[in-house]
Amino acid sequence: MTPSETGRPADRRLLAFHAHPDDESSKGAATYSRLTDDGVHVLVVSATGGEAGDILNAGLEHSHPSDFRMAQRDMAGLRRHELQRARDVVGFDHRWLGYTDSGMPEDGIIRPDSFASIPIEISAEPLVRIIREFRPQVLVTYDENGGYPHPDHIRTHQVGVFALEAAADPAQYPDAGEPWQVSKLYYDRIFNASRFRAILAEIERRDPESPKVEELKGYLERVGDRPDLATTHIHCGDYFERRDQALRAHASQVAPDSTFFFWPNDVQADAWPYEDFQLVRSLVLSDLPEDDFFAGIPLNSEHP
Repeated sequence: MTPSETGRPADRRLLAFHAHPDDESSKGAATYSRLTDDGVHVLVVSATGGEAGDILNAGLEHSHPSDFRMAQRDMAGLRRHELQRARDVVGFDHRWLGYTDSGMPEDGIIRPDSFASIPIEISAEPLVRIIREFRPQVLVTYDENGGYPHPDHIRTHQVGVFALEAAADPAQYPDAGEPWQVSKLYYDRIFNASRFRAILAEIERRDPESPKVEELKGYLERVGDRPDLATTHIHCGDYFERRDQALRAHASQVAPDSTFFFWPNDVQADAWPYEDFQLVRSLVLSDLPEDDFFAGIPLNSEHP
């Protein structure tokens, strides 16, 4: 029996579940670019529209005056435009889950009817529908801390893991399509200390007086003691420039000279030509560390 006869995809499919527009570009765009060029069907799902975002690029009014004016009246609309520009650069398909950005509450109170305030059982249903329709072998999202403690990032983890399990259970959401079992679950580990140590060493080797040396040392002081949990290193150094183009497409959120996001790509490609992820659940066997999300998955069999 062929994969088409079983109703299962013979091709490789990856679903990346993110909290806001721009997260897909800062957390995996080089990987998605490489995968799409390699023939993988990549679907990015954004939980919210980023409506609560502020203008984080102080130069937006001068560099993108029409976008600046749009941000004053329709931030949600602008962020949709920005994501489409990033999508055009990277090549992924995209779905909106349809929830409202919760914002970063200063008083600890989450906005009512925002993504982080809605019960998981409700907000997971549209993602279950997408999983059952798209039928990915791989799902990538955030860990239980959300990568950083924004309520939407934490909720993205919770909803993503819940939906992955529910999508395989015929008793849950029986009207949301035929059950589908995702084979492998990964967490994003791109901003890890090992990567930044390698970049720092390469910059010091090339130019010990570079101001970026102190910037990187300052960053490592904050994160250097975190354990390196990455198991999977996707070689994508040839796609760093495309990643940066996707980031700059989110001009309201990312300044073109951001020292957090942008480092010389030739340095990065020599020091650490990877984006890094952690395999946290798998129904198949693969040797770790790995360099392929689909390692161990029998794509031409009846296994999902």
